[in-house]
Amino acid sequence: MDHTATAEISTAKASGYLQQICKHFSHKIEVEFDTHKGTIAFPFGHAELAAEQDVLTLNAFAGNEDDLEKLKQVLSSHLERFAFRESLEITWN
Repeated sequence: MDHTATAEISTAKASGYLQQICKHFSHKIEVEFDTHKGTIAFPFGHAELAAEQDVLTLNAFAGNEDDLEKLKQVLSSHLERFAFRESLEITWN
């Protein structure tokens, strides 16, 4: 995977959001996770998630720029939906 992006999100609910995102996608695609890390295998790339005390890290990997943008959008939109009670700042780099 030549194209990558990372977002580090400050939140006291990092582990909870990691598990919620992984459980959500596990109904449709291959997912592995525990309370501190997760991997989601999308058809257009994959994501690795990590939860530390107050930081949720999202790592996106794709074969091309279009798929990377799609993966970033999918991860961001789902996290925003799950975290509607707080205003998260999701910045990819």
